[in-house]
Amino acid sequence: MEDSQEPDLSTIIRLDIGGMKFTTTIRTLIQRDPNSMLAAMFSGRHCVIKDPQKGSVFIERDGTHFRHVLNWLRDGAIPILDASGYQELLREAEYYQLLDLSGVDFSHARLQNTFFSRANLQSAKFRDSEADGSNFHNANLRECEFVGASLRGALLAGANLQSANLQDASLDSCSFCEADLRSAHLQGADLTDANLSGANLEGANLKGVKLKGANLQCANLQRAYLRFVDLSETALEGAKLEGANRGGVIMPS
Repeated sequence: MEDSQEPDLSTIIRLDIGGMKFTTTIRTLIQRDPNSMLAAMFSGRHCVIKDPQKGSVFIERDGTHFRHVLNWLRDGAIPILDASGYQELLREAEYYQLLDLSGVDFSHARLQNTFFSRANLQSAKFRDSEADGSNFHNANLRECEFVGASLRGALLAGANLQSANLQDASLDSCSFCEADLRSAHLQGADLTDANLSGANLEGANLKGVKLKGANLQCANLQRAYLRFVDLSETALEGAKLEGANRGGVIMPS
């Protein structure tokens, strides 16, 4: 069997997405995310069946948001949508296996109850966004910006939040179980009733954080900055506090 040849990136591709017609190039489909389904289809490794009369490739999918998918592949542009629109668009991104959303700017977006589980969102911006109830389980959120964002009740268990900036964010009732928050910036954040069981907060800045009712059992708070934090109503059983800056901290009685 002959080895597949590298595709000509300038080749024009006509797509029929659920009856909606789109025209693009192989370069657009494969360069931004070479691990996506679209990149695999047009990489030259697979035989793609075209309509013998129209020359288009048919994909059995709703084409409503496919123009946004193409614009993302072309230049990384994210449209302004309402919460349900973002959810629909992200479902399409998941279908096409476009999970690399690193550096995307979601600032001020309405993203309530949106599914980001396992997505690569490194260095993405969520400044002042509304993402209450969203699912970031096991997502890569390293160096993300969540300043002033609302994530009430969001699932961030197992997420990588190393060096993320969550200053002044509303994080009450969030789940950060086993999350990696090393060197994260949490100054002034509201973590009331949040679950941080087993989370790694080594070196994190928690100055002035609200932790009433929070669960920090077995959390790693070594070398964390905890000045002026009230821990009197926080579960701390098994937590590691060696080397933490606890000036002005109110400990449980």
